[in-house]
Amino acid sequence: MEPSVDITELYAAHRLSLVRLAVLLVDDFASAEDVVQDAFAALARRPGALEDPSKALAYLRVAVVNTARSALRRRRTARAYSPPHDLSPPSPEDAAVLAEEHREVIAALQRLAPRQREVLVLRYWSHLSEAEIARTLGISPGTVKSTASRALAALQDSLATSPGEEER
Repeated sequence: MEPSVDITELYAAHRLSLVRLAVLLVDDFASAEDVVQDAFAALARRPGALEDPSKALAYLRVAVVNTARSALRRRRTARAYSPPHDLSPPSPEDAAVLAEEHREVIAALQRLAPRQREVLVLRYWSHLSEAEIARTLGISPGTVKSTASRALAALQDSLATSPGEEER
C-alpha cells in the first residue's frame, strides 16, 4: 500500500521551516538540522503517519519540539559533568545572517524559560493557534495563554534593559 504523502515532498516543503523552529529552540544550526533530521527519520519509521498530510506535519512539529527538548537535556547533562569552556564568538557568516535587532530579540528569547520560549516560538514564528500549541506541547490552552503572556512581559523587560546596561 502506497502512502498518500511522499516523505520526499514533505521534506522539501517543510524542512526549512522546521529547521528554523528548531534553531530557535536549540540555539545552533547544526543541532537544529540534526533535530529535524531525527524527526523525519522517526516519521519514516511510522508509515501510518503519512496517510494524512496534516497529521504528518503535526507529528513533525511535535517531534521537533520533543527532540529539541531532549537535545537540550543531553547538552545540560554533558555540561554538568565537564568544566565549562569559553564559547567562541559567532562566525562572521552567522553575524551577517541576522540584523542587529534580530540578534537582540534572539538573545532575549534565549534568556526565557524553555516553556516560555517554546510557546512564543510556536505562536509567533510558526504561527500556530493556541489550540495547536497546546496539542504540540501537551498542555492546556489556558496554560498556553498564561505562559505566552508572562513570556511576552519577560521578553519586553529583557529588551528594555539590554545586557550590559547597569541599573542605577
